[in-house]
Formats: sequence, structure tokens, C-alpha cells
Amino acid sequence: MEKTTIQIGVNTLERLKELKRFERESYDEVINVIIEEYENEELTSEEIDEINVALKEVERGEVYSIEEVAKDLGVLLE
Repeated sequence: MEKTTIQIGVNTLERLKELKRFERESYDEVINVIIEEYENEELTSEEIDEINVALKEVERGEVYSIEEVAKDLGVLLE
């Protein structure tokens, strides 16, 4: 495998270390897992249906102001 060097911040390195699944896992493997998860992230049909229902509720004006929600929950807004 051809290799290259990239510059990353110390905090980024520490975060990558925390994502290792096992001690000898390479950073290349860690980064590839992250990329694969990002590329495969899709909404489920259930999530899409819920979004569509919510959009229709908004279109019909079936929404509550933050003040109404706070009052119902007994929360004091400042």
C-alpha cells in the first residue's frame, strides 16, 4: 500500500485514538471506517415517512410556539 503523510491537529489525533476498536488498528483503518459510515448513512423509510408527516403538520399550521410548549411543560422562559 502506498503511503502519505497528512497533518492533523493534536486534538484530532486524540479523537482518532479514542475511535480505535483495538490497539493495533491503524489510523488508515479508523478513517476508512468513518468514511464508510458516512457514505452509508441513509434515512430509513420510517424516518422519511415521519418527516413527511411533520411537514404536512407544519403546512396545516399544526405547530406550537415555544411559549406554548414552555407553559405546557411548566418551564419558565427568561
